[in-house]
Amino acid sequence: MSLLQTLKFITSHPLNAGHPVKALARFAKWQIESRLKDEVEFDWIEGSKLIVRNGMTGATGNIYCGLHEFADMAFVLHFLRPDEVFVDVGANIGSYTVLASAVCGAKTIAIEPDPDTMVALRKNVIVNGIKDRVTLVEAAVGSEEGTVAFTVGRDTTNKVADPGDRNTRVVNVQTLDDILANVSPALIKMDVEGYEAKVFAGACQSLESASLQAILIETVDAEVEKALKEAGFVKSFYEPFDRKLTLGVEQNSQLKQGNNSLFLRDEASTNELLERAPARSIQGVQI
Repeated sequence: MSLLQTLKFITSHPLNAGHPVKALARFAKWQIESRLKDEVEFDWIEGSKLIVRNGMTGATGNIYCGLHEFADMAFVLHFLRPDEVFVDVGANIGSYTVLASAVCGAKTIAIEPDPDTMVALRKNVIVNGIKDRVTLVEAAVGSEEGTVAFTVGRDTTNKVADPGDRNTRVVNVQTLDDILANVSPALIKMDVEGYEAKVFAGACQSLESASLQAILIETVDAEVEKALKEAGFVKSFYEPFDRKLTLGVEQNSQLKQGNNSLFLRDEASTNELLERAPARSIQGVQI
């Protein structure tokens, strides 16, 4: 993002409504602090922490706004229960993993192919004291086991390399079905920068799991949508302040503030879970 885009994102974020000056002060503080230290330990939600470096765009969004991807992250906070299984495909440095295991008390399988990013992810698991609840898998996820070229140095947008990409490294590939063998996930978050169809090709058993009730996914093409529909999932939108789901049509684009699409298997039971979830205080705002 350009500076102007970043400032617009901060001031328009739902959790910053009514107090944009405080949000801009957090932005200014981060700009100074991140230049004085290689890493900053940020106190986040309900005692959780994030270790963040300058240039980690997704993580810094949490510093500025509380929840970088508002509706998506709020759904995770309201949906997950202690000891349920959350699968974080493309975990990056672990923002969603920390929400799931440090705040909600869920068990997480965090999958991240980039070894440098895995170092940062492991630090965030350790600093939050959640090693006993998080399983780290250093691999890309695809249609079959093997190896693949993966980009380097793109922060949250590292991905399986295209033929023209030059700065790459080779990483291992596993299928989601192999990773989740004998596991009963409740929620999967998938951020694999356009590689979703390949992931689903190796996730037939995982999608059919009776325990799996929700999927947050970044890129939805026709092939992915077909696989989700065949597995019984319907696209939905979540309004965190109202704790309401709507199927098929987004009701309030200002609350979206996220890059993912939400797919549900059973809207009625999910609605009941969301309504009963404890309130969370995020930078002084209750959701």
